[in-house]
Amino acid sequence: MKSLQKSVLALCLFTTSALGAFHAQAAEEAQPFTTAQQVDLTHILPPPPANDSAQTQRELREVLDMQQKRTPAMASQAKADAEENVWVYSNVMGPKFNAKALPAVSTFFDRIVATEAAVVDPAKDFWKRPRPHMLDSRIEPIVKRSSSGSWPSGHTTLGTLMGITLANMVPEKRAAIMTRAWQYGDNRVVAGIHYPSDIEMGRIAGSVISQQLSQQQDFQQQYRQARDELRQALDLPADK
Repeated sequence: MKSLQKSVLALCLFTTSALGAFHAQAAEEAQPFTTAQQVDLTHILPPPPANDSAQTQRELREVLDMQQKRTPAMASQAKADAEENVWVYSNVMGPKFNAKALPAVSTFFDRIVATEAAVVDPAKDFWKRPRPHMLDSRIEPIVKRSSSGSWPSGHTTLGTLMGITLANMVPEKRAAIMTRAWQYGDNRVVAGIHYPSDIEMGRIAGSVISQQLSQQQDFQQQYRQARDELRQALDLPADK
């Protein structure tokens, strides 16, 4: 009997691990809806402030101040928000909001994650703004350190883009969704990995990308499928 229980437990653990690996691989293979060729942020956003500018020095002090005053609860949430997927909104959307129950939503937002990287990464590489901890050794990020460009914040771009999209799908929860989107961006400063102005630029970038996507037929088609699946799962009336 114990042998059977161990076998069942091993199978469950293997299945969970395999599903996690499958979703991770699917996200990596997702095709972006658009790229930097269509949305060139270097022509939309202003350049970052110079490293020795008064603004950068002020922002470094803000990051240091946050490092001193963040609570364990704030730190825990900031660490959790290092994840880049739509399921970070589950605390707003409810227990039915999960990848297993929403395959169309999962596939759709995997493409949105890929879109953010395709648009933002070239801009980061173009500006090459050093991260806060690269300019001030007193800053100690509580998430994985990165040497990629800091301007704009990719997490914030993604969080804003996902938030706008989810809010359009479920306008009944718009206020809570967008509050969560703002928190997701702010937590990059809490984590000590971004300047406040990176967050501002990420919100602009996410809004610009959202506007671009809304005009694309392939986005609109997959958006409707995901929206209908989500609203049905949340027991909400079909969106007309």
